[in-house]
Amino acid sequence: MQLTRFTDIGLRVVMALAADPDATHTSRELADDLHLSYTHVAKVVSRLSEIGVVNSRRGRSGGLAITELGPQAGVGWLARHLEGDDEVVNCEGERPCPLRSACRLRGALAAAQDAFYTSLDRLTIQDLIADPTGAQLLTLLPGPPNSADHTDAGPAAAMNCSEMRRSR
Repeated sequence: MQLTRFTDIGLRVVMALAADPDATHTSRELADDLHLSYTHVAKVVSRLSEIGVVNSRRGRSGGLAITELGPQAGVGWLARHLEGDDEVVNCEGERPCPLRSACRLRGALAAAQDAFYTSLDRLTIQDLIADPTGAQLLTLLPGPPNSADHTDAGPAAAMNCSEMRRSR
């Protein structure tokens, strides 16, 4: 199974925000730090806000922050909400498949898609940001205005996520 770029971006944004739960970030910062298109990140953030994983505040003191649900969200649940209800194959469409009334492929692919999401349900965002991933994410994200430069891996790379947050 293959996830859409939209879901890929959504998972990365949620992971980045969950790795630094006490901070707020802008869509622009996340796009730059994760090497993503700002336009795509803005669209994804809108959807993440709709499903309650991200809080979005406008204005001078605004930004994006992870909600309580965010780190606990199942990866399969999140992928389903970002992917939508589309089937793997479109048997109806503009030019309907002539086999659709007697085809077994559609059911087999639907079962495979369900198994794929079920396997992702075993993981939460918190599982995905366990070290070393969480520590790597923190090196990408901007810290408070007077913090040390996070682009230098140095000794901070050996710290776990919670130690890095406390050291800020």
